[in-house]
Amino acid sequence: MVRRSTVDRTPPPTGYGVADGGTGDLADGRDRRHSAAQGWRGAGGRWLVWTFRVVVWLVLLVIGFRGVMAIVLNETPPGHPRPAPSATAPAFPVALASAYAMQFGQVYLNASPARASQRTSELAQFLPPGASPQLGWDGAGTLTLQSEQVAGVAVQDAQHAVVTLLARVDGGLMELGVPVYVSAGGIGLSGEPAWLPAPNHAVPPSPSTANSDTATQADLTRQLPAFFQAYASGNQVTLSRFLEPGTSMTGLGGSVTFSSLSGISVPPGGQVRDIVATVVWHIPGQPAARSRAARVPAAGLEMTYALTIVRQHGTWYVASIAPSIQAGGQP
Repeated sequence: MVRRSTVDRTPPPTGYGVADGGTGDLADGRDRRHSAAQGWRGAGGRWLVWTFRVVVWLVLLVIGFRGVMAIVLNETPPGHPRPAPSATAPAFPVALASAYAMQFGQVYLNASPARASQRTSELAQFLPPGASPQLGWDGAGTLTLQSEQVAGVAVQDAQHAVVTLLARVDGGLMELGVPVYVSAGGIGLSGEPAWLPAPNHAVPPSPSTANSDTATQADLTRQLPAFFQAYASGNQVTLSRFLEPGTSMTGLGGSVTFSSLSGISVPPGGQVRDIVATVVWHIPGQPAARSRAARVPAAGLEMTYALTIVRQHGTWYVASIAPSIQAGGQP
């Protein structure tokens, strides 16, 4: 068995001589330097990792602390300022002021010397401090209120408004401006009322003369009286004969009776028309005061209706009926 020599016969690398300590010394030096480098890197790396971890944890703790304090203190980020709370004033109680002015008008617009003391006591609950007990009435003459309605409310602010009443006093139409003041749930007058003129009378323009479908007008003049008789009675069986299929209509339930068809206006068109019909109703009279059997004559009232009619299978049917905004024509 041949034993391998332990002597390394390979010539040493160029550049290394005996002065350098030989190959053994070089190898030992490199090993020592390599071990020292590895040991230094390992210890320094661990310290850097732990230092970095400590910094990260400190940052997270600071962020978490700030977040919790922001929630507790209800803070908002600096870049998004908190909107200022809206200071909305309470709305003026229009319905209450209207009812209050109506009650005041009932007392104020009724006056007579015979009931002056009663008027004083009734007005006391409305009067502002320092007002005269009769609120300007001198005690002479009379005022009689027939009817009143609220025509409008002009709100000045959250506490002041003027309620305008449309009233009929002693047979004449007028308006009354009532200044109203509200505070802390209470309500009263802030001053004396003002007598105002009645609304101007508006006259609608004359309707334009349009061609009339005389043939259809003649057909409806013969057909509509029977419809209005059924409409006055409210009999559903009879009324349904004149209605477009699928249409329902209540009728007047016998509160009036049909007298005559005094006018009808039928514009030209197709199978669906909007017409105007004027009817005279008889209003049943009430029993006379002396005898329940005797009745006063029935009153006749002329009224105008807008009807939509539909032609099907050669016959006109009523699709709807409503008050008319224009005057009717002649049959």
